[in-house]
Amino acid sequence: MNKIKQQIEYWKISAGRNWKTALGLFELKHYDSCLFFCHLTIEKMLKGLVVQKTKNLAPYIHHLEKLAELAELKITDEQRKNLRIITRFNVSGRYDDAKHNFYKIVNKLYAEKYLKISKDLILWLKKQYQKN
Repeated sequence: MNKIKQQIEYWKISAGRNWKTALGLFELKHYDSCLFFCHLTIEKMLKGLVVQKTKNLAPYIHHLEKLAELAELKITDEQRKNLRIITRFNVSGRYDDAKHNFYKIVNKLYAEKYLKISKDLILWLKKQYQKN
């Protein structure tokens, strides 16, 4: 397997592990961490698509909309909006002051909503691998 294919597989496998973690965290009622792992999953799926499209290593960025642009994906306005919102889960899950504020606003309903949105995005991203 060549280096590009290895990179793509790495991102896909890692995303799959992160998705399982997100689901487990939701069941444990760790809603803020669940959403952080939703972000990681989508980020890694996108990075694999960037590698597939560009034939280069993925950049060290976490901004989902920018990664979708680099992968040259045609995204809807709704997907763009959701990618922007989910990108914020990355910062909210990493930095203590933001994490504390995020923890206070995230409840089961909010997490459930974005877990579903994340699932839909992940399924769509999986289809994008087959198109290229």
